[in-house]
Amino acid sequence: MCMCTREAVANRILQLCETKGLAINALANIAGIPPMTVYSILNAKSENPGIVTIKKLCDGLDIGLRDFFDSPLFDALEQEIR
Repeated sequence: MCMCTREAVANRILQLCETKGLAINALANIAGIPPMTVYSILNAKSENPGIVTIKKLCDGLDIGLRDFFDSPLFDALEQEIR
């Protein structure tokens, strides 16, 4: 099943939070991002979360960007150019 990039990013954040045993609010606090920003990414209200925001989330998860995107979720993304 194909998904869009926003869905893959949201699913990856949830996956990593579960793996690390972190609640969304805890991740937001550790990453120095308002919880509403993280929830807007998870609820697909954020059209483009931005790489700096994703990097801050990675820092909060204690992983690198390479680790964030190293997931089968990003292997079969839909074409974003329409």
